Amino acid sequence: MKHRMIRHKTACSFLILFFLLSDVFLTGCGQIREPQTKTGFYFNTVISITVYRAEDAGYMEDCFSLCETYEKLFSRTLEGSDIYRINHSQGEPVTVSGETVYLLEQACYYARLSGGRIDPTVALLDDLWNFSGQAGNEDAQETEVSSGGSVLQPKKIPADADIQSVLPHITYENIHIENNTVSLADPLSQIDLGFIAKGYIADKVKELLLEKGVKSALINLGGNVLALGNKPDGSAFTIGMQKPFDEQGKAIAALSLSDRSLVSSGVYERYFRQGGRLYHHILDTKTGYPVENGLLGVTILSGSSMEGDALSTTCFVLGLTEGMELIEAIPGTEAVFITEDYQLHPSSGLSGKLSEGTS
Repeated sequence: MKHRMIRHKTACSFLILFFLLSDVFLTGCGQIREPQTKTGFYFNTVISITVYRAEDAGYMEDCFSLCETYEKLFSRTLEGSDIYRINHSQGEPVTVSGETVYLLEQACYYARLSGGRIDPTVALLDDLWNFSGQAGNEDAQETEVSSGGSVLQPKKIPADADIQSVLPHITYENIHIENNTVSLADPLSQIDLGFIAKGYIADKVKELLLEKGVKSALINLGGNVLALGNKPDGSAFTIGMQKPFDEQGKAIAALSLSDRSLVSSGVYERYFRQGGRLYHHILDTKTGYPVENGLLGVTILSGSSMEGDALSTTCFVLGLTEGMELIEAIPGTEAVFITEDYQLHPSSGLSGKLSEGTS
C-alpha cells in the first residue's frame, strides 16, 4: 500500500551514499555472501532495508509491515490516521495511540528547544510552498495536467499576504495533550510530523530486527540511515555525505557508522531557483520564507535516528553558531555543518574523523 505522508526528506536528493553496499563477504566455509536489499515506497519516499545473512531476509517484510502501520498513525494526508483525525477535528479532542502521543510530545520538545523555529504545526505553510516531491529543480518549473496533457508552468512563490495569514496558526503551543487525547486550541492549526517521524520509525525498525536476532543491517528511510551493528566482517559501515547540488551525487566527505544513525537536512534536497534566488523546503516559521543563514546542510550522527532527524532540522534553522553550541551540549551526538563556501565544520567529537569524499 502506498500513501503520501511526510514531506521532509527524500531519498533521491539526499545526503547519503552507501559506498559499501556492493561489497561481498566470505563465510566460514569460503562461500560468497552478498547483501540482500528490499525497497518499498512509504511516507512519500523510497525506503530500503539491507541485511547480510540469508536467514534474515524474511524479516524485511515484517519491517515494511511496521512502516505501513506507522504510516496509518502519523500520515497527515491518509484519511483515518491519528494525525489526519486531529487535523480535521475542528479542535475537538481525539483519542489516539500512545505512540502518536509520544511522538507529538517529542516534536513539541524540539520545537521548544529551537525557540519555535521548527514547529509541528507548520503544515499550512508547507502547503503554501508545496515542495512535496520537488527534487532539486534549477528550472523553477512544475507540471500541470490539462486536457491536452502535461505542461510545464513556472513554479509559484506564495503571495506574501497568504504567508502572513497562516503564520498566526503556527505554534506548537496549540497542541494540547491529556492522557491519550489530543486537541488543537486553534482549529485552523495543522500538524505535520515531517521533521521527526521517519527517524522514530527507523528506530522502531531497528528494534524489530534486534528482536529477531539480526546482527548486521542498514536501514534507510528516505535518507535517514541507521546502522544495526557493523558489517559482517566486524568493520564499520562507510557512509558518504552528499556534496550539495552535485548532479552526480558525489560525496563531500565520508563517515564511519557503527550501530548509529546518520541524518541530514539541506537546502539541496528540494528547491527551485527563480529570479536568481534559491527557494528551498526548510522554512522559517517566524518569517514564513526559506531559512537564509549561510548554511547548505547539517548532518547529525547520533544513537537515535529520531533525535538525529529532529536535530538536523533544528540545528539548520539555528545556524552554525547556535546549532554547534546545541550539539556540543548533547552527550554522544555529533554534527557536521556545511557552509555556503562548501567548508565542513565538524563538532569536537568528529574533529579529524572525516575522510575525503568522491569529489
